[in-house]
Amino acid sequence: MELDLEKNKEEFINIYKEYIHREGADALLDYLIKSDFFTAPASQKYHCCFAGGLCLHSINVYNRLRREVLEQYGDFETINEETIAICGLLHDVCKVDFYSVDYRNVKEDGEWVKKPVYIVDEKLPYGHGEKSVYIINGFMRLTREEALAINWHMGGFDARVKGGSFAMGEWYYKSPFALLMHIADLKATYLDEHRKDIFKD
Repeated sequence: MELDLEKNKEEFINIYKEYIHREGADALLDYLIKSDFFTAPASQKYHCCFAGGLCLHSINVYNRLRREVLEQYGDFETINEETIAICGLLHDVCKVDFYSVDYRNVKEDGEWVKKPVYIVDEKLPYGHGEKSVYIINGFMRLTREEALAINWHMGGFDARVKGGSFAMGEWYYKSPFALLMHIADLKATYLDEHRKDIFKD
């Protein structure tokens, strides 16, 4: 699959710099630039599971979230552009330095060949949404609504929900924005992206 890594990186940075201005934002962006954020996949074998997929997915979620907010509220006064950019662009920073490339044996035309695959190489086992909140808050302060929207962006796929927690559902009632964040993530994943063999195209 053709993917312009530099173009996507530039688009991400342009959106980030246009809308995110709170204290610590520059340091967080510098952290992302020095990390594998712009070359990492968004998933191991599902959506955007190719180099640069994490950046592309983040842009897709930002665009979806912006549309969801506009449709729900009719303007960007109730939920401002900075909050949309923070949540859309940064909800998955938990995946920085999260994947590595390994090899598996696959049979092709009767012969065993080694194929590259992404594997999870977790260095900070802190969960998913809550890990993103932890990382972001190490650089700049999130509002409570931003933190909880990022924390619960996985919706019913969150391991805590699968374990029986009702906290997410309670928060969705209190914060429609958190629900819109989850919907934006779902729409980006299932409508804008799809599964790909990471090293085929």
